[in-house]
Amino acid sequence: MTRLSGKRVVVTGGAGFLGRRVDAEFRGGGAEVVVVRKADYDLVKREACRRLLADTRPEIVVHLAARVGGIGANREHPGPFFFDNLMMGAQLVEECRLAGVPKVVTIGTICSYPKHTPVPFKEEALWDGYPEETNAPYGLAKKMLLVQGQAYRQQYGMNVIHLLPVNLYGPGDNFDPATSHVIPALIDRFEKAVRTGRSTVEVWGSGSASREFLYVDDAARGIRMATEAYDGCDPVNLGAGFEITIRDLALLIARFTGFSGEIQWDTSKPDGQPRRSVDTTRAERLFGFRAEVAFEDGLKETISWYRSSID
Repeated sequence: MTRLSGKRVVVTGGAGFLGRRVDAEFRGGGAEVVVVRKADYDLVKREACRRLLADTRPEIVVHLAARVGGIGANREHPGPFFFDNLMMGAQLVEECRLAGVPKVVTIGTICSYPKHTPVPFKEEALWDGYPEETNAPYGLAKKMLLVQGQAYRQQYGMNVIHLLPVNLYGPGDNFDPATSHVIPALIDRFEKAVRTGRSTVEVWGSGSASREFLYVDDAARGIRMATEAYDGCDPVNLGAGFEITIRDLALLIARFTGFSGEIQWDTSKPDGQPRRSVDTTRAERLFGFRAEVAFEDGLKETISWYRSSID
């Protein structure tokens, strides 16, 4: 058991969407949290990783920092999505080893799973094929954190754990159309259509692909629980245990935003991975995590936050 009270915890990406919630969760557990921002420490550069640990001397490092984006951003910038994520993770974990950091928590991605993984995704299937092509560079870069953590645990006895969250959503998400994920992108499109009186909204793909979504506060709680209670080499899914097609998701967001027009599906654009939904039994068994926020409730909260942010 890793007690948080009085511990100094470094959270990379701590000023981001998930990071702010993780910061609050760990502070609530009595930890002294150091939030790492790129402006102060560019973790793509190894010297910055070394300097960060020398400056902060953490007892726990939670590595959330990542270059992230939706399908469009991944297709346009596969090089930086691979290089930046790989270098940030590999160099930081190595510097943690050299500095003797007692515990490191690395955050992977559901994008690391093979394109045609049987649903629900079990952690044992992680190596059964190549990831979906549009986000494979990102998924593989994050997957290397798992390999590195397992290698370092085997050779050095280092306490590194690896968590695999599904797609996150919630208030404070990234709503920039150029880089946002599907829920904020759809909320932005439908809300703007309602406000401007447009009668159509275009959505990428066929709508047949499915996704699973985890409310950001639930994800932060899961990360805190794993940090406290889990010490093992196996990766662990963090999810809500359901799946919804993009078509049904779009219809739900249209209803919640008050859009009554036509949804036009641009089938020339990719669907991404055909299905996504994870088996959550390992997280519940190992550290007692279960999602608490019902999807429709979380979606309404997210829409409400978005409206207040643009009014």
